[in-house]
Amino acid sequence: MDFRQKKILVIGGTGTIGKSIVQSVMKEDPQVIKIYSRDEYKQHLMRQELGGSNKLHFIIGDIRDYDSLFAAMQDVDYVFHLAAMKHVDTCEHNPYEAVRTNIYGTNNVIKAALSQNVKKVVFTSSDKAISPTNTYGATKLIAERLISSAVNGRTPGQTIFASVRFGNVMGSRGSVIPLFIEQILANKKITVTDKNMTRFMMSLNQATNLTIKALKEAKGGEVFVLKMPVIKLGDLANLLIEETCEKYGIKREEISVEVIGLRPGEKMYEELMTNDESIEAWELSDMYIIPGVSNIGGRHSNRIKCNPGTYSSRTQEPLSVNELRALLEKEGLI
Repeated sequence: MDFRQKKILVIGGTGTIGKSIVQSVMKEDPQVIKIYSRDEYKQHLMRQELGGSNKLHFIIGDIRDYDSLFAAMQDVDYVFHLAAMKHVDTCEHNPYEAVRTNIYGTNNVIKAALSQNVKKVVFTSSDKAISPTNTYGATKLIAERLISSAVNGRTPGQTIFASVRFGNVMGSRGSVIPLFIEQILANKKITVTDKNMTRFMMSLNQATNLTIKALKEAKGGEVFVLKMPVIKLGDLANLLIEETCEKYGIKREEISVEVIGLRPGEKMYEELMTNDESIEAWELSDMYIIPGVSNIGGRHSNRIKCNPGTYSSRTQEPLSVNELRALLEKEGLI
């Protein structure tokens, strides 16, 4: 499938990944892309940045409001559902608000898509949904389950739903990379949770391309688990200090590193797939596919059976410092 002359809705389309998906989908000559978010100012900036194409329609709305979603999905072919409360701290201090957006909001997306006969919906989840220790992860896990169960009892021609699960996106809002650079320049000190903490991290282009691929590949109810490199937080901190000091003429010894320990709900490592999930999963070159509850999602070409085991940042070899530097340079982050 492709997006030529199709109508696309990107929910949460003014975010980092949403904007990148819009730019990528535009290359396939869609009929229209609806960009749905609740932030008027970000929509204004995005409209200016993308040149005001008449194929882009901006819609102010909140996924908590079913009627707004229902109207936005009228005559839409494909939906990317990216909207969420994402910050662990904010969700931890406002758990009910996280439930309203991440769970009730996702349920509204499902109901509206079914009512408007949308062809496909892909939902972006998180590594924090696996064995969740915080509110954010728990709400993403329930949202995943809602998406996967939406295919139960579906008849041919009804909406196909799937989820895509990945870790941190380099340079996105809330990413640790711009935060570290800002701390170095403003305070000459960076705060690190734990130098041995590991995280899955991928480029914006990877996240964009694989999310679009997941939508195109979806058969119904799957969770697509994107393969991505692992970084060690201490290596990232040291590299950013070194590069930032060199760029701005700051003496390395002037920069201090404060280890602050795990915050409530944080883990030393993240998981993208549990051992139980891996037993049922299929593997492609760039992702794993966990079939939906109805097992519809097993019919994928070039697939092989996944080797059982947890896919965790603790068990994967992290990038070397040179590999990490090359990746950050490629993405224009240093």
